[in-house]
Amino acid sequence: MPIALELNGKAVQTHVQPARRLSEVLREELGCRDVKVGCNAGDCGACSVLIDGAPVCSCTTAAAQVAGRSVETLRGLVETDAMAADLKAAFEKHGAAQCGICTPGVMVTAAALLRSGEALTETVVQDALGGVLCRCTGYRKIIDAIMDAGGVLAVPETAGPAADVDAIVGAPIPRLDGLPKITGTEVFGDDAAPADALVVRVVRSPYPYAAFSFGDLDAYRRRHPGIHLILTAKDIPGKNCFGVIPPFADQPVFAEGIARFRGEAIAAVAGDADTVNTLDFGLFPILWEERPPAMTVSDALSPEAAQLHEGRAGNIMCRGLVKKGDVEDGFASADIIVEGSYSTGFIEHAYIEPEAGYALRVGDRLEIYGCTQAPFMDRDSMAEIMGLAPDMVRVVPTACGGGFGSKLDISMQPYMGLAAWILKRPVRITYSRIESMQSTTKRHPSAIDLKIGATRDGRITAFHFRGDFNTGAYASWGPTVANRVPVHASGPYLIDNYLAQSRAIHTHCPPSGAFRGFGVPQSAVAQEQLFDELALQLGIDRLTLRRLNALRNGQPTVTGQVFETGVGIADCLEAVQPAWDKALEDAARLNAEAEANGSPLRRGVGVSSGWYGCGNTSLPNPSTIKAGVRPDGTVVLHQGAVDIGQGANTVITQIFAEALGVPLTSVKLLGADTDITPDAGKTSASRQTYVSGNAARLCGEALRAKILRLGNVSEQARIRIENGEIHLIDGSERRTVAIAEAMPANAEGYVLVAEASYDPPTSPLDKNGQGNPYAVFGYAVHVVELDVDLALGTVKLKKFTAAHDVGKAINPMLVEGQVQGGIAQGVGLALMEEFIPGRTENLHDYLIPTFGDIPPIETIIVETGDAHGPYGAKGLGEHVLIPTAPAILNAIRHASGAKIHHLPATPAKVRAAIRAAQQK
Repeated sequence: MPIALELNGKAVQTHVQPARRLSEVLREELGCRDVKVGCNAGDCGACSVLIDGAPVCSCTTAAAQVAGRSVETLRGLVETDAMAADLKAAFEKHGAAQCGICTPGVMVTAAALLRSGEALTETVVQDALGGVLCRCTGYRKIIDAIMDAGGVLAVPETAGPAADVDAIVGAPIPRLDGLPKITGTEVFGDDAAPADALVVRVVRSPYPYAAFSFGDLDAYRRRHPGIHLILTAKDIPGKNCFGVIPPFADQPVFAEGIARFRGEAIAAVAGDADTVNTLDFGLFPILWEERPPAMTVSDALSPEAAQLHEGRAGNIMCRGLVKKGDVEDGFASADIIVEGSYSTGFIEHAYIEPEAGYALRVGDRLEIYGCTQAPFMDRDSMAEIMGLAPDMVRVVPTACGGGFGSKLDISMQPYMGLAAWILKRPVRITYSRIESMQSTTKRHPSAIDLKIGATRDGRITAFHFRGDFNTGAYASWGPTVANRVPVHASGPYLIDNYLAQSRAIHTHCPPSGAFRGFGVPQSAVAQEQLFDELALQLGIDRLTLRRLNALRNGQPTVTGQVFETGVGIADCLEAVQPAWDKALEDAARLNAEAEANGSPLRRGVGVSSGWYGCGNTSLPNPSTIKAGVRPDGTVVLHQGAVDIGQGANTVITQIFAEALGVPLTSVKLLGADTDITPDAGKTSASRQTYVSGNAARLCGEALRAKILRLGNVSEQARIRIENGEIHLIDGSERRTVAIAEAMPANAEGYVLVAEASYDPPTSPLDKNGQGNPYAVFGYAVHVVELDVDLALGTVKLKKFTAAHDVGKAINPMLVEGQVQGGIAQGVGLALMEEFIPGRTENLHDYLIPTFGDIPPIETIIVETGDAHGPYGAKGLGEHVLIPTAPAILNAIRHASGAKIHHLPATPAKVRAAIRAAQQK
């Protein structure tokens, strides 16, 4: 059917099925890849466009509905609309786009709001944008940008990538890769495939535990002529197995005879898009034999439970232990002992971009393009699966629309890679939202028992932690969680007598993996709530108790590690003290007024501390960075650290430019590509600023040294590179070097080249968990103010004050963005998020925070400096999430007396806990 419409001011016509999704027509037929698809259900708003000026989800709009109407997408708006141009400038200035996948939906919806002429307030913006989800930013910078574009928010100008070399590190420079995200030209996984690519879809188990056998696959293929290939385990040329930690690599690409979780891959079908995308996999020839699953830790530990893997007795995958001093003696010397049990459920990463990409065979090499956090890990895994040498596989990350840990594991890569290899044609894949949520990793559910002893004056004498973590059907990052948690479960406090034990346990659930914190947020929920209990029973101010026990320089952690500098938890606690005092004063006044007026609202104030070790636990963790100078004077930085929205491209370039001594505008960035960038390690564990940043600093220093030697000047000389010449200013002396004449270019086209690596100094833990697991810890303290409705159990957040010791803020604007985004995810963990296999496999039933859920956030940047970090910098991404949920839970208790030990704290749970508290 021909459908004529006006698209971005131009008349167009397309021949499509009238009921086809408008989002598909815009992207696949009309080339509008700036329209993003995150859910195909109208839940996330990423696909929003303007139809006759009104924002509409294009994924739930039929193509026939726009016949004769005007449709505007982001790229059209930024090219022609003055208000959209103002938005573009404001979004860049405020850092309002992080990963960028939701930005087109946000921008077009905001443009409609500005066009309406409605007077802007924060509430108006929140209401207008409420239908668009963002998982990265925490919404606050988006609100600021929209109000700035509307002329109702006065803010200072941020620095630009200007020529002032002295201001590069520490300057709030807009992200270098921000503009493509804001204009809709950024290329994500589903945007990259060539037009002639075939499509692959994965057949998945509908049961958490079942045996299966195939019927006549050849007959099925003959019934669907558009199918080019059906893949099963027998088609894998190498190992039918992958995993991120070699001793525990246990997940098959395709299950063989037994499916161990709902959503596990059984087979895949590749072929023409029109055929493959319309297949009903309920009719795929598989015979199932459903079996009783073990869905919980208690089920899996029962003697009757099926054993998921041989050699893992009782379904226990691994254990973790840290032991210091004598915990029983510590309890014997305590004047008071508090204890409790706590639990958290599965948490979904809920990035707005589902897994997507394409693959092609180039001669005897396989090339993989798609969203990932770990290109070299992907390359090595795919080489094993395909039976190829690693250098025969190339991985090129596209822009990554959020990751938070789950995109460390391979997901879609084997299916499109294997199909492309066999068919010798480009093959693309895009997970549906349900498929993504069914099959990819989750945050580990936890069941924690904790006991703490202290003296009357509040000094901790003993701490005993026991935690079981549901690691799902396969290992993924379960061993990392089991080993990281015992190190961190103490919180950033001085504890002489300590015992922390953890177990990772298999169940018939989706694999649990990496998710912003690797298990530490779960342990903090227990530890920081029990600290509040201790303070209340002792009659000590809750912040004062934390200051009393805070680690300081020169004191040993629970693993016996001693840092002589950079232990910033006391600094963070001191930084929030004024906000804490004022919040308590305001709460007392407001609660007195509420009681007098008969209002059910009560103000609560909560505080929580957190710490996090950057990088792998007691393991090698290197990054390598390379740079070169071309004959025309271009400085090229080969930066292989994947930016998933956190700002690695900008921060690492700032560090390199600072070390080299040139302005940012002189540096050309080449992003991750296993053929042209060295291995900068995976983007996880808050390691990139610290580890890859150090490699960038060393690389910049090495290249600077070569340039200075070329001109025979001192180390203090200034460098300026332009028009094929290097200008060196050494005091009153000036020298100019013609680059092309200085020496011949190498095979890569560089006259000068430098490469440097950095691996953090750590040591293995002994049998008691003693040693130096991390070269650096970051520290944080959050204070939250909220209102609890005693009648309904609802919670309304009012303000966060967040102090973070980042060592040195390489880019303060990006620090603020990470703080706000991490707090938003912590809000979800505390109040609303719980993934239940088979029940909450979409963004309608699985709730994440929206624009109206995140209050103002005051970020206090603490800079204690780090002995090893680049210019003293530490990592940040993981740290923010850790204290957020316990601070909220502590504030709920302060407001209402409700103790919430089992997350999330939904209104029903809060109301029940209030009733329980009132009955005591």
